[in-house]
Amino acid sequence: MTSGKHLKARIRTRMARTGERYSTARRHVVGAAEPAPSDHGWALRGGTHPDSANIANVLAHAGVSNLSEAMVLGIGGGLGAGYILWEFKQHRYTNLTLGYRYRWNYIDWTARTLDRLGATAHVHATSGAKGAAGELTARLEAGQPAIVWPDRQLIGYWHLPPHLDGFGGHPVVVYAATGDAMRVDDRNLAPLTVERSTLDRARGRVSSYKNNLVAVEAVTVPADLAPLVRAGIADCVAHLGAPSASFAVPAWGKWARLVTDTRNAKGWPRVFADGRGLTDALLSIWEGIEPVGMSGGHLRDLYADFLDEAAPLVGDTAAAASAFREAGRRWHDLAEAALPADVPEYQRLRELTADLAAGVAAGDEGAEARATAAGELWTLRADLYEKPPADTDFAALGTCLSTVYEAERDAVDALREVL
Repeated sequence: MTSGKHLKARIRTRMARTGERYSTARRHVVGAAEPAPSDHGWALRGGTHPDSANIANVLAHAGVSNLSEAMVLGIGGGLGAGYILWEFKQHRYTNLTLGYRYRWNYIDWTARTLDRLGATAHVHATSGAKGAAGELTARLEAGQPAIVWPDRQLIGYWHLPPHLDGFGGHPVVVYAATGDAMRVDDRNLAPLTVERSTLDRARGRVSSYKNNLVAVEAVTVPADLAPLVRAGIADCVAHLGAPSASFAVPAWGKWARLVTDTRNAKGWPRVFADGRGLTDALLSIWEGIEPVGMSGGHLRDLYADFLDEAAPLVGDTAAAASAFREAGRRWHDLAEAALPADVPEYQRLRELTADLAAGVAAGDEGAEARATAAGELWTLRADLYEKPPADTDFAALGTCLSTVYEAERDAVDALREVL
């Protein structure tokens, strides 16, 4: 037991230092991947990004064994770009939304990607809680795990404060019923149970995807993936390479300018002139960029893995894969600059975020650990809301962001050559 506790502590320490997800950090510490446990016939494979991991895991359950999460991400259109700063002063809360997936602001990505992969997907949405619950039960009884979109605060296991009720969340897979509860796969590596009434309420909370459900009824993935890979790459080039400063690479250039703009009302020197909310913003940069966060991070390394896998199908992708890995390194540099580990309070925020993520990965066994971590995390965030513990160099952040912007432009140019 002692050695097990020490191992988990070493893994969490690495997560806080590198921003890696639990499974990745564990593999670096132990030197081998953990075998996927089975629960009710469902293999808990983990994953990085909820959207792509869900599809890879659902299709693997349906017997498609040769589609990695990276391949799903790439065929689904790959990457996107987006930046929104939210300020909720009445709740003493600031947060960044960072969009990293193709069509990141649309939930139809799941159905569209399944369709491209040759899956017959049943898509169901209703405003009624009774109908939504009945449809989920029917799908599970038919042996079809369901992808659903619960509110992250209401589902409970992330232990978000009450003022984040209704702020949304990411999709998860519901794969089995156990009495009055449901088993949920949110990239956890051990069984994670949510009360049925809690899940039903969380699914119905957010109006834009209220009670949405997607289940795979049948799937015949084409033997030749090359056309799908090319279509996905073409989507990524068109999307990231567009001139939009909201949904394409220019969004990063816009953000870089705002970080140092003293005239724009949305410029960071003006928004955070008194320091209020800045610690939240810096933490959300780190958490949003690094895979340890709730949404899977910047995805550039995962996309590079896709390009490596795609090479035998579409030709030389080495330059593009290398360029996206370089962009990933630049994103990591930005995360480190935003929340430097040599500031004790920032280091503690990183540790608690890692502890919370590790607790979710541990499923039901991690319930106490993640509740404790979340309690301290939100208390510390509240304590630091009025004033950050260290001065922030906006010029340095702007330089990091400009480097990200340049690296992403180079990566898109390299990807264009693949086509």
